[in-house]
Amino acid sequence: MRSDRGPYEVAFVLGGGGILGAHEVGMLRALAESSIEPDVILGTSIGAINGAMFAADPTVEGVRRIGRLWVDANIVGVSGGALLRRVTTLARTGTHLQSLEEARQRLADAFPVERVEELKVPFQCVAASIERAAEHWFADGVLADVVLASCAVPGILPPVPIGDEHFIDGGIVNSIPVARAVVLGASTIYVLQVGRLERPLQPPRWPWEVGLVAFEVARRHRFASDLVSLPDGVRLHVLPTGGSAAPAYNDLAGQLRVRRMARGVQQQIDSSYEASLRYLREQ
Repeated sequence: MRSDRGPYEVAFVLGGGGILGAHEVGMLRALAESSIEPDVILGTSIGAINGAMFAADPTVEGVRRIGRLWVDANIVGVSGGALLRRVTTLARTGTHLQSLEEARQRLADAFPVERVEELKVPFQCVAASIERAAEHWFADGVLADVVLASCAVPGILPPVPIGDEHFIDGGIVNSIPVARAVVLGASTIYVLQVGRLERPLQPPRWPWEVGLVAFEVARRHRFASDLVSLPDGVRLHVLPTGGSAAPAYNDLAGQLRVRRMARGVQQQIDSSYEASLRYLREQ
C-alpha cells in the first residue's frame, strides 16, 4: 500500500481539536468499513496522533485499537494524580503543564513502529517552527518526536527541539491542511474534523475564552481560504460528526469533567461513525 513517490490520489486530512479529536476515530472506522483507502495521510495536532496510528494499521481492527487507546488514555489523563503532576510541572516551569519526556514516552509506547518511514501508509504531519515562524512538514524521522512537535500546544507542552529548531502545535499554522493534500497531487480529499466547523462561533464570555475564540477564527479563516482556492477537479468530502461536538472554548472545561469523560469520548466516536457512514453510503 505504501508508495513514497507520489503523487497521491486519495488523501485523508485529519485536523486539530484536542479532546474533540475522538470524532476522527469514528470517521476512520466509517472509511475503513467502506473500503476507502488513502494514498497519503496528513495530520495536525491531535489529528497527527490519530493519523499516525491509522497509518500504522489502516484496518477496522486498527481503528478499534485507536478507540480503546482514546477511552483508556482520557480516563488516565484526567485522574487526580495526573492533574496534580501537571499543576506541579506548571509551578516548576512557569510555562507548561506537562513534561516533554512524559508525553514523548506515552506516544512511543502507543505507536507500533519507531519511524515515520515504517508506517504502512505514507504519513506527514505539520508543526510550527519558532525560529522560522513558518509551517514545517515532517515526512520522515522518529515518529514520536515529529507527532509530539505537531501537538505541542503552547502552555500545555514546551516547544519540541528537532535538529536546530524548536516546534510547537501545527494547528497554529495549518489546522486542517487541505492545501497540503493538493500540493501532493490529491484529487480526492477526505477531511476528518472535530465538529467545530458545524457550529457558529459566539463572542467570548470569560477571560480564558478570548484566546481560544481568536484562534478558532484564524483556523476557520485559513480553511475557508483553502476551500476557495481548490483547483478544478478536486473532490472534497468533509465528514460529519453527527452533531456531538462542543463549542471550541468549552474544550478545557470538558477535559476536567472526569466522571463524564469516558462516556463523552465514546459518544463522539459513535456519533461521527454513524453520521460519516451514512454520508459515505450516499456518495
